[in-house]
Amino acid sequence: MLLHVLGPIFALIGLGYLFARRRWVSEEGLRGLNDFAFKLAMPALLFAGATSPHSGGGVVAVAFFAGCLTTYGLALLLGWRLLRLRLSEAGSFALNCSFGNTNMIGIPVILAVFGQSGLALLLGILALHSLILLPLATVVAELAHSSQASMTRILKPTLLAVLRNPIVLAVLLGLLVTLAGIPVPATARRFLDLVGQAGPPVALFTLGASLLSFNARRDWPEALMGCGLKLAFMPGLVWGAGLALGLGGEALAVAVLTAAMPTGANAFFLARRYMSGAERSGATVLIATLLSTVTLSALLLLLT
Repeated sequence: MLLHVLGPIFALIGLGYLFARRRWVSEEGLRGLNDFAFKLAMPALLFAGATSPHSGGGVVAVAFFAGCLTTYGLALLLGWRLLRLRLSEAGSFALNCSFGNTNMIGIPVILAVFGQSGLALLLGILALHSLILLPLATVVAELAHSSQASMTRILKPTLLAVLRNPIVLAVLLGLLVTLAGIPVPATARRFLDLVGQAGPPVALFTLGASLLSFNARRDWPEALMGCGLKLAFMPGLVWGAGLALGLGGEALAVAVLTAAMPTGANAFFLARRYMSGAERSGATVLIATLLSTVTLSALLLLLT
């Protein structure tokens, strides 16, 4: 079961890394693949999922963000007080510990294990993941650089950028179409399914290629601490929150597995933008992705 589910996923990541390392695919080609996956294929997949009869997952999202935001707050305090990081670096550390790769790895894993019903449960998390965490992290970074900055000046460009994200747009538009009761024609749904099927494998390949740019030789002790919080502590919190909310079976498994996804690259990009622990963030992305082969396997044994 584990080899059947996770084997192809991490094999594609490994192939992406190999192709990039051996330069069997150009940087321009990788950018094109990445654009195809995240501007067309994955949005098509998620729009189709959001307009399917099985869409839902509100309580799953509540359980997820209860654990996610608690982890962010505790990691921020830990980085600032215990590790003695500057506030901007502590904010970056907290994002490393809470912002998961829900798109590149989360979607393929949930689809492989649970199919379309699992994807429907995941939609609530995908709609809010970047919309909550990236503005929150931006506020912390901006306040660290300029305590006089107005909240409007900080939040407006960040929220607009997130809302222009094709992944977020696809989920939100799909949910709006569903709420409005607008039917999706069979031909359009067939097109969405056809294009969407290409999204997960291409995303996994480009993720593997992107790992070549991350370096784990620096800041690895703090990166390992961040990995522990992201891959073990946060899923544990989400598991507890899910049980408290009455979740079980597939819904609880989707919430916990999504919480266990390795750190997403957006955490690194934000750290680099504010020059606040980018090396540490890059190391966390790389190490967490590698360690997730073990942690996700363990969780799959427990949850399925």
